[in-house]
Amino acid sequence: MVNDVLADLRKSCEKALEALRKEFATVRTGRASLSLLDHVRVDYYGSQMPINQVATMRVADARLIVIEPWDQKALPEIEKAIQKSGLGLTPANDGKLIRLPVPPLTEERRRELVKVLHRMAETGRVAIRNARHEALDMLKDLEKEKAISEDEHRRGRDEVQKVVDLYTSRIAETLAAKEKELMEV
Repeated sequence: MVNDVLADLRKSCEKALEALRKEFATVRTGRASLSLLDHVRVDYYGSQMPINQVATMRVADARLIVIEPWDQKALPEIEKAIQKSGLGLTPANDGKLIRLPVPPLTEERRRELVKVLHRMAETGRVAIRNARHEALDMLKDLEKEKAISEDEHRRGRDEVQKVVDLYTSRIAETLAAKEKELMEV
């Protein structure tokens, strides 16, 4: 029973960590990456679609993304969506495709992005704390129902804390790596 609670906790923590990694991937680091455009939605024939569903995208070099729409009529819509996205990127449209240069980040912008990373990491830590709270409640309920003994409850609480500490440290490692990547000139 305690092992089931721990397995659920690990699963929840792993989901929180994976969500954080995906969020980190959307933060611009000065290098061209297709994940920068993951959250960009294009108004295509009246519906909001992800940019990768209306165009082929590729990284041409370290500082350039090339976007080639499947339908040339979507070109201005893609351009507008990128400008509205808040990424601070300026698309260059040549009539057939869009070139998206990724300029190097200024020191001030890097510091702002580090603050954003810290907020994202805190959201991940909150998700892990919530998962810990749920696991502890489950252990408490199992003890009340006499499904586990008081000693098993205590050992379970200790194991829950070990899992939480492990995933909290993984979040810190992920944050440190992304911060280092971002501050690289």
